[in-house]
Amino acid sequence: MIELTGHDLSLEALEAAAVDRVPVSLAESSRSGVRRARDFIEELLARGERIYGVTTGFGRLADVVISPEEQGQLQRNLVRSHASGVGEPMGTEEVRAIMILRANALARGNSGCREEVIDLMLTLLNQAVHPLVPRVGSVGASGDLAPLSHIALALIGEGRVEYQGEIRDTGDVLPELGIEAVELREKEGLALINGTQATTGLGILALLSAERALNTAEVAGSMSLEGLKGTPEAFRAEVQEARPHPGQIESARRLRALLADSEIRESHRHGDSRVQDAYCLRCMPQVHGAARNALGYVRDVLITEANSTTDNPLVLPEARAVVSAGNFHAQMVSQALDLLCMAVTDLAAISERRIERLINPDLSGLPAFLAREPGLESGFMIAQVTAVDLLAEMRVLSHPASVDSVPTSANQEDHVSMGLASARKARRIVDCLEYVLAVELAAGAEAVEHHRPLKSGEGVERAHALIREQVDPLDGDRVLSGDFESIRDLIRTGELATLVE
Repeated sequence: MIELTGHDLSLEALEAAAVDRVPVSLAESSRSGVRRARDFIEELLARGERIYGVTTGFGRLADVVISPEEQGQLQRNLVRSHASGVGEPMGTEEVRAIMILRANALARGNSGCREEVIDLMLTLLNQAVHPLVPRVGSVGASGDLAPLSHIALALIGEGRVEYQGEIRDTGDVLPELGIEAVELREKEGLALINGTQATTGLGILALLSAERALNTAEVAGSMSLEGLKGTPEAFRAEVQEARPHPGQIESARRLRALLADSEIRESHRHGDSRVQDAYCLRCMPQVHGAARNALGYVRDVLITEANSTTDNPLVLPEARAVVSAGNFHAQMVSQALDLLCMAVTDLAAISERRIERLINPDLSGLPAFLAREPGLESGFMIAQVTAVDLLAEMRVLSHPASVDSVPTSANQEDHVSMGLASARKARRIVDCLEYVLAVELAAGAEAVEHHRPLKSGEGVERAHALIREQVDPLDGDRVLSGDFESIRDLIRTGELATLVE
């Protein structure tokens, strides 16, 4: 059971709940804060105070006063009108991540909703009732309003949900499970939909996959270096200490560990006329290390955002204030995810260059395209074309969305983050990287076969064995698509990423 306090949710715990469906609950320690904020809202309402989104309309309509008898209807109207997303539904793990993050934000006690609203959201989560959330419809300021509204619809018994593999009306599913929909009260619709959780949820899933792919990139690069009879001298610790960027030092450490005790290296230590390797081999610590530094920054941003209150207005009982501010603006997350996209694209770019060297006989000293009978067979010729196609898409997607603000809501929201676009790009771009690395690993494993009976480095041998459990060596041309899918599964699960540890 993962307990949400609003302060200490880790990215790994979020993934466990979103992907592996570990149960989630609201921590008892957080309930008093939630109640305190709600009591303060009730007190202000009893005094007739004017509160944005509670006794007024929203956005450009904030000057419209809402009567007490209409305030509940205001919250229902808000959820219904803002559920305006379009496109294919988000994946189940993405919807679960968003729900967990929104519940965690509400648990901080600055949103003014009742604790039963949070409990209901977690009940749906734990019963695997997943609202249908269209993938498009947020500009990442005033929060991810449309995606969160589609989730909020389920709490009021409306919209559609996925349950036990079927898409059904929420109003039919909840009674079957004995779950009663909530009747929204003042501030609660706004509390449910005003936040950065769609951007952050997709971003966290992208980051964790990117971190596994980055660790796998060093496995792939090491295998390619062995296949090409490269030298690990450039990875020496002394070289990295001369330019002590943390990511560079860590990447070089991992490369040294993977290449330790290589018989292939010893076979060409003396008598090799090459003074240095091409950049795609020699500069792996510098390029992979830059990605490490970038993803480290992204991780820091996402951990903070996952444990933040991002709705508006903020309820501050201790300060005796309800403040309209801008924590819903996802610029920090959007920029961080754009950085992730750029870092991941460059990992694919250097991987593709290693693939080219492996299959090019003028550069590799190996049979053309790693085919057993070049000419009669094409080997990995088109595998590199696939990698180039993926890389072209990644380069388009690496254009930053966070600089493309378009004003909305009658110019009240006149600078927005485009956070959800950044998050969608990040998810897709990591998928592409996994496939590029799968191609490199398949080619690298084949290249190593040409140096048998010599063994490669200890870590490379373990990676080679994992790959050979899924994919046979080439004994002639065959359909390679299934091979790449199988290796990609090893990348996604992290089996290859953890070889150094």
